[in-house]
Amino acid sequence: MKIYADRGMVAGRQVLSDLLVVAWVYATVRAAWWVHDLVRKLAVPGQKLEGAGNGMAENLGDVGDKVGRVPVVGDELTTPFDKAAAAARSIAEAGHDQQGLVDDLAVALAVGLLIFPIGLVLFVWLPRRVRWMRRAGAAKSLRAAPAGRDLLALRALANQPLRSLNRIDPDVVNAWRRGDDATVRELAALELRSLGLRGK
Repeated sequence: MKIYADRGMVAGRQVLSDLLVVAWVYATVRAAWWVHDLVRKLAVPGQKLEGAGNGMAENLGDVGDKVGRVPVVGDELTTPFDKAAAAARSIAEAGHDQQGLVDDLAVALAVGLLIFPIGLVLFVWLPRRVRWMRRAGAAKSLRAAPAGRDLLALRALANQPLRSLNRIDPDVVNAWRRGDDATVRELAALELRSLGLRGK
């Protein structure tokens, strides 16, 4: 029963690890998206400024056109309105530029929040997971090979904790050297269980 309990614990840890990584990535993406949306709200004054500036420029341009139709002095009267319309367009451009800066800041902060956590997953957790998958795959193929059990037993002697080896046999090395079938089988099973695989 202990064999299956150990194997279940290893497999359970692997599944839990995978679920935690998925939850970590999901939470990170959600947090980055939330920060992006929060920062984007800073663009609202810029949008209002742009809208007000464009509206004012359009109204001043219309007034200037109407005043320009006044005989004799029309051209002179339009100059202040044209200058005021140009100033209003400058205000609209400033509002547009502010929105662009806010957009850039929102993207930069979101990417900055994602870099470290996603980097940990890609460069720390994922390589370890791939290494484990390779080791588990190699151990699976060894388990099926005729001399694979002997090699797995040797790996167990080299890799497993002394306490676990002592439980198999107090003189486990000599038992392995003699080729004791039960000891070799238990050592191979111990190595397989440490990888979350069935011992048989």
